[in-house]
Amino acid sequence: MIVNMIGESVRREVGEVEVLCCALLTDAALGEADAERLAEVLAALADPVRLRIYSIIASAPEICSCNLEAPLNKSQPTISHHTRKLKDAGLIVAERRGRWTWWRAVPEQLAALRSSLGTFDDARP
Repeated sequence: MIVNMIGESVRREVGEVEVLCCALLTDAALGEADAERLAEVLAALADPVRLRIYSIIASAPEICSCNLEAPLNKSQPTISHHTRKLKDAGLIVAERRGRWTWWRAVPEQLAALRSSLGTFDDARP
């Protein structure tokens, strides 16, 4: 476990996935390690295709890779490249079933990401 400057736990492991648990960006300055980890997650989501893939996967209990081709209008190799980046960032997990991979969002990671960023509604006039 890693703790931030105010003594709160900022990362923990859930199964094989390290979950980001930093304070809200507006609550306290991020430490170097927290900033690097959050930057990795945000970099994975910075690509529009990956952001769409993540939103599709996070909106369902699980989804087969084969069901990502049509809504994204992308080839299976392209989808595999992007899902690997999301998996490496700890945002999704995979389960092989026969020839296909089924994806699930890591709920703790989604909650931690939401918590880290706060709500955008608060910043709108």
